[in-house]
Formats: sequence, structure tokens, C-alpha cells
Amino acid sequence: MATLIHTLADHTDDINCCAFSSSCLATCSLDKTVRLYSLNDFTELPYSPLKGHTYAVHCCCFSPSGHALASCSTDGTTMVWDTRDGRRLAVLEQPGGSPVRVCRFSPESTYLVSGAADGSVVLWNAQSLKLYRSGNAKDGSLVACAFSPNGNFFVTGSSCGDLTIWDDKMRCLYNEKTHDLGVTCCDISSQPVSDGERGSRCFQMASCGQDNQIKLWLILFADSVGVELKYKCTLSGHSAPVLACAFSYDGQMLVSGSVDKCVIIYETNTGNILHTLSQHTRYVTTCAFAPYILLLATGSMDKTVNIWQFDHKQACSGNIIENESKIAVENWSEEDVLAWLHAQGLTDLVGIFKMNNIDGKELLNLTKESLTNELKIESLGLRSKVLRKIEELRMKMESVSVAIPDEFLCPITRELMKDPVIAADGYSYEKDAMENWINNKRRSSPMTNLPLPSLLLTPNRTLKMAISRWLETQQEHSETT
Repeated sequence: MATLIHTLADHTDDINCCAFSSSCLATCSLDKTVRLYSLNDFTELPYSPLKGHTYAVHCCCFSPSGHALASCSTDGTTMVWDTRDGRRLAVLEQPGGSPVRVCRFSPESTYLVSGAADGSVVLWNAQSLKLYRSGNAKDGSLVACAFSPNGNFFVTGSSCGDLTIWDDKMRCLYNEKTHDLGVTCCDISSQPVSDGERGSRCFQMASCGQDNQIKLWLILFADSVGVELKYKCTLSGHSAPVLACAFSYDGQMLVSGSVDKCVIIYETNTGNILHTLSQHTRYVTTCAFAPYILLLATGSMDKTVNIWQFDHKQACSGNIIENESKIAVENWSEEDVLAWLHAQGLTDLVGIFKMNNIDGKELLNLTKESLTNELKIESLGLRSKVLRKIEELRMKMESVSVAIPDEFLCPITRELMKDPVIAADGYSYEKDAMENWINNKRRSSPMTNLPLPSLLLTPNRTLKMAISRWLETQQEHSETT
């Protein structure tokens, strides 16, 4: 269940974009301003609104640390702001002065991309805030952009319907026409997935367009063919052009907003509709999930931003905790630590930990003295709770077994496969689970939700052998330790 918990109505014109950091929400509008709100109580920050653009602001995005915010405008500039005090750090002028429609930071804060109405795309050095590389889309205006989780490439979408994959040197790796009437938005899930046919890891991307469609893609990398954009499925539900789409932090949900005034939330794996939200009175232009907590923001031409909360908070916590077994705590990034804080109900400490750049290694080394003297946490109760949670984390990590590779897990049961079979959709499943799926009169793919052309199940002996070898390796490792 998604519950409307707050409505922001401070902008005086259409909302164009909204974006989350771990502690703030940013919104921008045709009214030329950017506004920032605290996630604690959704009060506007003291230095908000940010003013400087002379025409409509089309897009805004946070840097991964949340310390910087970029906004771009019809005035032909991308501005970078310090989110700690609202200072303007830079004004980046698009070559040619064309209206800038989209901007995005790379995951490691190395680059900032800006795309414009004349098709120009610029890669800025996010540290020096100087132009690094520039290029041009094949046709049309650039209206969408998304970085891969590893930052090695990014995708742009154009008003002519093309999706283009670029590397971090601005070389065009791939181009394909995907939406006949034009792309409006795209997003890449932060969680890699497995390609059912090859068993290799790849990235999942969503795109939407003026053709009323949302399409899911797999971005594959292979030495022989380079980059490949593989169509996965089309999600139905909207009756008009879809203007925005975004994945949840864990990649399990996808949200979309449309000219039909509706917001639809899909389950990514199945394509099933989880929620349809219809509170906006005009076109829904933007939607975004918060990074670590199950909050959703939707913006509209009705000049409001709605904040939604999901009641299955345990799902969020479960995904965070599940990830603890996949990455050793000492290797956690600062963002992983912030996610852990949210999952443990320590949201009040997010700002302090973020300001002090606490990563996994430093988390494990925290003491009563460092919490008091270095982090300046005055509350004895908070200090005790943090130390208790860290100790629980240490004990948990000592007992956690090695994570099972995702490609060895059945997509239906999420358990290690014993007798994998390949279905007609090209994906591998546990035989019993897939047979039960079919016996329950389901004739669609569990992964794509498309009709299965055949009910034939073929043993995947190669995968079964790989799982057996992996189990043997784990057994040998446990015996030596």
C-alpha cells in the first residue's frame, strides 16, 4: 500500500523534476527556481529557494554524496550548488547556448553530464567543473540521461526516439531507435541482473516515450559484439504519453508518470502493477524514489509534489540486510553505511555520518569516545544504540556464509537451483518451481510477463555443472577453515 503523507505546493508553476539525496528532496519548476526540503519533516531548508536561472528549470540532480546539486535550464546553463548552504558553485554554459534539458552526475562524482535541445551532450569534470568532452546526438533534442552503476557508460534519450550509449570518453558505443514518437525519460537500475540466456551479469534499463509505452532493456557487454541493447518487455497500463520513469534503489520496483495524470508502480521482475496513484489533477511530469527508504516523490503540472510512503518497510530493511552478506562490512562505501543507518532506525545520524565521510571500515572502528568527541553525538541513548547495532553487525558478519551468485538462484524461489531448466523465454529456473508455475495455468514468463511461446523445459546441464563446482569449492573452503 502506498500512502500519501505530504503535498508540497510552494512552486508557482509546473513541476519539471524532483530528486532525492539521503537527507533532502529537491524540486524544480517552470517558475525558474529550485527548492530543497528536509526528509525529516519536509520543511523547506532555510536557504531555499535557489534562484539564479533566468528561464524555466528543467532538471535537477544530486551528486552521490549529496553535497552538490546540479540544475539546468532553458537559459542554456547548468548550475552547481552547495547543498550545505545554498551557495552557487559554478555556472556551466552549454556550447552554443542551447536550452539544457537534462543533467546527471556519475556514480563516483567524476563527471556531470548535460544534454541540450540542439542535441549537444557535454561531459564536465565534476571536481574542477570544467568542460571535459562534448559530442552530439544523432538526431533531435536530448531529453533523458542515465549513468550505469559503475560509471563506465551513460545512456541518452532523444526526442527522435533514439537511445544512445556513450562511454566515459564520449565515444558512441551503440545507437537504436526505440520509441517511434520520441523518448521522454530513461533510468538504469543500480542493481545488476543476470541475462537468462548467457548467465552473464548485465544492467537493466527502463525507457518511456510519447508512444504511451514503457520498455525494459538489458545492456549487455561482450568482447565479440561490444555493447548490445537487448529488448526485454513492454509494460502496459498508461493510456497517454509516459513522461517519467525511475527504478527504486533496490531495483525491485519501477515507477512511471504520464499525461493520463496517473502514477503507476510496477514490480520489475514480473511487470505486474503494484499501485496506481491518481491524485494529481494534471500531467505527471516527474517521479523519483528515495535512495534508502521507501519514499516516492511525484511532480505534476498541477504545481504540486506528492510524497508517498510504502507500508512494507521491512522490504527495504530486508534488502539492506541481505546486501550485508554480499559485501564485507569493511568494504562498504559511505552510501552503504547511510543505507544501514536507515535500516536500523538511525535516520537522525545520517547527516552526521555523511558529513564525516564514515565508510564501512570506519564504522567498525567507532568507539564510545569517537562518537562523543569526534562525531559530537550528545545523546547517550543514541551512542549506546549505535554501538549495540555495530556489535550486532560484527556478530552477524562472523556467522554469514558466502553469498550465492545471483545466476545460481531460481528467479521464482530465489533459492539455489538443484535441477535448473531453460524455459522458452530463455531464462533458467528450478525445474519444480517452473513446473508449478505452469501447472497453475500461468502461460506467461515469470521474468518478462510475456506469453511463453512453448511450455517445453530443457535441462540446463552447463549451469547445473557450474553450481556443482561452486558447491565443491565452498565445501573445500569450509574444510580448510
